[in-house]
Amino acid sequence: MRCPKIHATYHTLRDTRGLPWPKDHGKKEDADLLDWPHAMFGFQKNNVSNQREHLILLIGSIHIRQISKHEQHPKLDDHVLDTTMNKLFKNYKRWCKHLGRKTSLWLPAIQQEVQQRKLLYMGLYLLIWGEAANLWFMPECLCYLYHHMAFELYGVLAGNVRPSTGENVRPSYGGEEEAFLKKVVTPISKIGQMDEAERNGETKSKHMRRRNYDDLNAYFWSRGCFRLGWPMRVDADFFKKRSNMCELCSSSTPQVCVRVCFILATVRSWAQRSRRRWWWSGGGSPEFLWLSTFSDGSVSQLR
Repeated sequence: MRCPKIHATYHTLRDTRGLPWPKDHGKKEDADLLDWPHAMFGFQKNNVSNQREHLILLIGSIHIRQISKHEQHPKLDDHVLDTTMNKLFKNYKRWCKHLGRKTSLWLPAIQQEVQQRKLLYMGLYLLIWGEAANLWFMPECLCYLYHHMAFELYGVLAGNVRPSTGENVRPSYGGEEEAFLKKVVTPISKIGQMDEAERNGETKSKHMRRRNYDDLNAYFWSRGCFRLGWPMRVDADFFKKRSNMCELCSSSTPQVCVRVCFILATVRSWAQRSRRRWWWSGGGSPEFLWLSTFSDGSVSQLR
């Protein structure tokens, strides 16, 4: 906190004005912006503490590089936040573009609330990421979770009303301690632990009939993933049986897709290495050509 740029980020996080806290939540005197998604979405307490430090240091490091060292009292400006958001949401924006969806990063019309909203969006993303456990191996799945939760965050802050009930929008998973872990992370993680033998009651099943995290994550590559809904439907095929989650392959086993991707990756690697043939035309030795063909980084760094 001795660094003025870090202190500026910490001070901005303390701005909780206008946030609609739950009625049964006892607001702390030193509450900050990450305490609000903790109360609304049910994240773990230790995760909130870790991601608070993570967010402060992440923004502070970018702030230090962009702001002049001669400024005695630097303020956290929108340019620093925009740079941080572009780095943090790079994969999420690509995912939305690939599926033809708009992002859930809606900003308010009131300029005084823009910084607060940006910090809430980044804080929510880090909280989801920090509590995802093995779902780290499913980045597109995390994008799906964040897409819906960020939209709910926007709806709560905008005071939107559900047409079906006439009540204000509230998070689909929340209202209790560790709700996100119990209701979102755990059900998805259990799918990766089950195989066809457990689902069909068999005593033994082939490895080809089991789903790993890559197979599950491939489900979120297509627009069909939105049929899962929000809150997620427990009767969806995603939770019950192995579906054809790879559109590239017509085979019944997603492992065939893994083989095809491996072959494509190998061809791409050889295509990149073929560009190094100028070593031979420049008078290089056969030994050097051999190394430049079958080594990845050591020879290329000599160029």
